[in-house]
Amino acid sequence: MRWLEEHQNEDGGWGEDPRSYDDPAWIGRGPSTASQTAWALLALHAAGRSGAHPGRESRIVSPARALEHGIDWLVATQRVDGTWDEPQYTGTGFPSDYYINYHLYRLTFPIMALGRCLTSARGGGQSGRLG
Repeated sequence: MRWLEEHQNEDGGWGEDPRSYDDPAWIGRGPSTASQTAWALLALHAAGRSGAHPGRESRIVSPARALEHGIDWLVATQRVDGTWDEPQYTGTGFPSDYYINYHLYRLTFPIMALGRCLTSARGGGQSGRLG
């Protein structure tokens, strides 16, 4: 969870540039995208639900702040028609050769992430709080 928190963009979202396949300096860096932000939110949400590993001291930092900033980014960038723009290529055909834009990723994963977080916030999944 720490890695996600450390790689969250200033705007609250997450993104990774395809250059990360060739240059390790780009790992976890890039303009925020709806699908990649949603994937980070799903991971943070799952970590919040799973808590500590049984029998071990928890080392997971509370993901609540990163989760809330990511949700804010998705809500702020959602279009009037309920979709998100995502011109970036977030799928990999062959690294450093060609990349793919999965057109439904920008629609499906943000709705999934927001739905899970909303369900938790309303008490349907976690303890009634985000994160």
